[in-house]
Amino acid sequence: MSSLQTSVAVADNAITGTLHKVTSGALARDWGEGYFMALGFTDNDDGAGEITVGMWPSQGTGLLPLDEDMDGVFKVTDKDAQKFRTQVSDGVSNTRVTDYDLSGLTLD
Repeated sequence: MSSLQTSVAVADNAITGTLHKVTSGALARDWGEGYFMALGFTDNDDGAGEITVGMWPSQGTGLLPLDEDMDGVFKVTDKDAQKFRTQVSDGVSNTRVTDYDLSGLTLD
């Protein structure tokens, strides 16, 4: 993770810290050079239905369901225009969307 970022923290609907430019390796090969943010999620076991996460607006994949390891890596293409979005659906009719501001990130 230290090759991707330093001191990344989530608080008060904002994500701060420093993202380091990735110019080689699997991420750069598969997604192109740029800045990537790695996040781990905690399962609060509240009986929620599907949880989807991702950058919004997206530059490709849109929101994706969390997998079993509850970790994800996300490409930040415009920290001032994009948000990191979580969407929790109860599987019936209620959906809770939370956007996290990225403008406090530093791109190194």
